Amino acid sequence: MRRSIDDAPVPAPVADDDLTSVSWSVGICDDYDDAGLRVQLTVEELGAPGTGLVAHLDPDAARRLRLALRSALKELGEDVGA
Repeated sequence: MRRSIDDAPVPAPVADDDLTSVSWSVGICDDYDDAGLRVQLTVEELGAPGTGLVAHLDPDAARRLRLALRSALKELGEDVGA
């Protein structure tokens, strides 16, 4: 089973030519030998589908990433959401 959850483009800041625009997508998948479910996080250059890197996160790793994103938002003074 594979299911897409969300995806979005991330344009590079206009003022910085050294940065690359990317897109990310999050999905879930159970196509593994251990039959476990995993969260798939894909990041690739915008306009270059199929060329990115895919992280296959078990639930603990996905929660750790969620916590890191929440902490980064807090450091920026942004609402961390629910």
